[in-house]
Amino acid sequence: MYLSVVVPCMNEEEAIPALVDRLREVIEPWEDRAEIILVDDGSTDRTWAAITDAKSREPRIVGLRLSANRGHQIALTAGLEAAKGERIFMLDADLQDPPELLTDMMFMMDRGYDVVYGRRKERQGETIFKRATAHLFYRFLNMLSDVAIPQDTGDFRLVSRRTLDAILDMPEQSRFIRGMFAWAGFRQVGLEYVRAPRTVGETKYPLRKMMRFAVDAITGFSTKPLKLATRMAFVSLFLTIIMAVYVFGSLILFQTVAGWASLLLAVSFFSGAQLLTLGILGEYVGRIYTESKKRPLYYLSEELSDTTPNVIRKSA
Repeated sequence: MYLSVVVPCMNEEEAIPALVDRLREVIEPWEDRAEIILVDDGSTDRTWAAITDAKSREPRIVGLRLSANRGHQIALTAGLEAAKGERIFMLDADLQDPPELLTDMMFMMDRGYDVVYGRRKERQGETIFKRATAHLFYRFLNMLSDVAIPQDTGDFRLVSRRTLDAILDMPEQSRFIRGMFAWAGFRQVGLEYVRAPRTVGETKYPLRKMMRFAVDAITGFSTKPLKLATRMAFVSLFLTIIMAVYVFGSLILFQTVAGWASLLLAVSFFSGAQLLTLGILGEYVGRIYTESKKRPLYYLSEELSDTTPNVIRKSA
């Protein structure tokens, strides 16, 4: 197998037919040396039926159905673990990232690159809030991260087998795959493209999931928040000393001690600092707790392929 295309799908029954049609044209140069892996991430609509129907028309499709919804990054991991190709192409089912860019990515990989990722120079059809938060997220992440993560990128990329094998060797449960590829290194290059608006369905990343995704990214690739907590403790101690000098000076000089406003301000500041510190520690402790359980990332309830149809298997 030369090329594997991996697509996580969550409630994308309307997008599957167009997705398969465009992918069929894109991978045609590789004929029977290519596969399309569609991963149903516990969808609640007829996504699996759409994948099954597509399989009947396109034999190169491999369908994986997770036993429950595990999130985009786990569904993508399931597809990557099943991929057999020497080159692996990743994209989402909504077709906002153009699969036709594969030709250019292949050309760049022929020149010796191990990872060719898409960089969004324009995001059409998205709200100002969405564009602004995405812009700030990548800059804030790079400011905190110990690893340089390409800005304005997603999981839309073409990677070599040796790079993918390095990623699959990483055992973490809370996965931020684009950060893992950045950490792995190898030769990487970006290709700019215009991200199209979604034509069917709705986004699977509301604000709540975006916030959780951001926390996973920061705690997975940076210890700077822990260092920030330590610095805040020193700042609090310094301000406490200043306030103690002020209070004792007021007593000695028989001046009136500041009233409730200054007291409320001090209590609010130290309480906020303590709660923020505990929250930061809690995120890292929770991550350690999740990793220590070593549960399988996912289970498959069904699998459609030419060799092992309807097999139930799991991944650790």
